Amino acid sequence: MYAILASSRVLTAARHFFIIYVINYVVDNMNCEASLMSFYDQAGKMAIGSRLRRLNDMFTESAKHIYVLYDVPLDPKWFPVFYALSQQEALSITEIAQRIGHSHPSVSQIVKEMTKYGITSTAKCTSDARVNVVSLTDAGKQLIPRIEKQYRDVTNAVEGLLSDTQHNLWKAIEEVEFLLKEQDLYSRVQAQYKRRESQDVEIIDYTPEFHSAFKRLNCEWIETYFTLEEQDLLYLDHPTEKILEPGGHIFMAQYQGEIVGTGALVNVDNETYELAKMAVTERARGKHIGLLLGQSLIAKARELGAKRLLIQSNTALEAAINLYYKLGFQRIVGKPSPYEKCNIQLELWL
Repeated sequence: MYAILASSRVLTAARHFFIIYVINYVVDNMNCEASLMSFYDQAGKMAIGSRLRRLNDMFTESAKHIYVLYDVPLDPKWFPVFYALSQQEALSITEIAQRIGHSHPSVSQIVKEMTKYGITSTAKCTSDARVNVVSLTDAGKQLIPRIEKQYRDVTNAVEGLLSDTQHNLWKAIEEVEFLLKEQDLYSRVQAQYKRRESQDVEIIDYTPEFHSAFKRLNCEWIETYFTLEEQDLLYLDHPTEKILEPGGHIFMAQYQGEIVGTGALVNVDNETYELAKMAVTERARGKHIGLLLGQSLIAKARELGAKRLLIQSNTALEAAINLYYKLGFQRIVGKPSPYEKCNIQLELWL
């Protein structure tokens, strides 16, 4: 009798323990999920990569159970390679990578794993012995009809999932992939970085106190690529007499209180000005300072009544040339330049 009562108490305690365990497990998971959502709410779009990885993990975890349900011995990550090979008799690693959008090393690793489990085999290409091609083994091919029902059911399930959403995730993914091919995320972040940094740049008029900075900035880049010429020194040593007094203008770029760039307009014939002596110190590049200087100089040229702007430069200055094209300048064949380093001339009609 006492043994029965003791056993009953043990069972009751076990039930209580199990119920408490289940409640704690559910609560812990709810708290974890709430904490995770709070993290994404706080981090916002900055955590897009983490959130997509989490979504991928959710699909991958379900995929493992789905393959078991249909008795298909495949690892979910093998699916793209398996599907590509099920559509064509044999493909090289490079061809598979191109078709499924994976890297060559990633496909190579997956093929090694699939070969280990007897699903794929590798052989020399019949038309080019230098190339190895991958194909499904007989065991791999036998999986094709078994997986077709899984394909249909998964497709219908995903379509049902998408129909329950307010926004079509599949179409959104296609659109994002297309846009990232046009400009990847790094380039987009870099553009935002430059835009934010450029807000701290101030374009100011030249005064005699900036003479040493004007000369230093120009000497810095000229001596990096070329040799200072007499024509350079005329303008750098006497900016007031050679640029300002004949009707030209000089701007200085100031970033966080430091002079980091400059650019000038040299009056050629009142209607034509030369955009010259434009320089940005190397440590301040990447902040749109050159673009801001160029835009300011063009606006000033219009204000001075200029009809045309000229630039004398060198094709070795690739970044500068690209900037000039971005500002609207076009290459021309003009009069011989007084600068030996000049091998390209550009103009902009205002």
